[in-house]
Amino acid sequence: MIVNPARGPFHFRAPSKIFYKAVRGMIPHKTSRGAAALGRLKIFEGIPPPYDKKKRMVVPDALRVLKLKPGRKYTTLTRLSTEVGWKYEEVVKKLEEKRKVRSQEYYDRKKKLVKIHNEALEK
Repeated sequence: MIVNPARGPFHFRAPSKIFYKAVRGMIPHKTSRGAAALGRLKIFEGIPPPYDKKKRMVVPDALRVLKLKPGRKYTTLTRLSTEVGWKYEEVVKKLEEKRKVRSQEYYDRKKKLVKIHNEALEK
């Protein structure tokens, strides 16, 4: 039997695309309502510039610490993606480290300003 992999089935390698496909399977994407919902969904690897300044939220129902029993095995989309051929893990990791440094500097400045503001209010 001759098989040509270029003819499909195709699988996505990027974590964002894998997640998108998982969500698409949970939504009635063939209806206009489902298509609109998928159209509003934005998925990125890391946190890109317009969103790194926004306040982030925590979803307790999605926390591994709260949902999995201790000792259970787990994996991440990043690891799965690199195993199936995604080549940008190091690039995203480097960009995230830069973002975290900038974010920490901003937070330290903000803390200092809040402290000065509170001292001024006390006087």
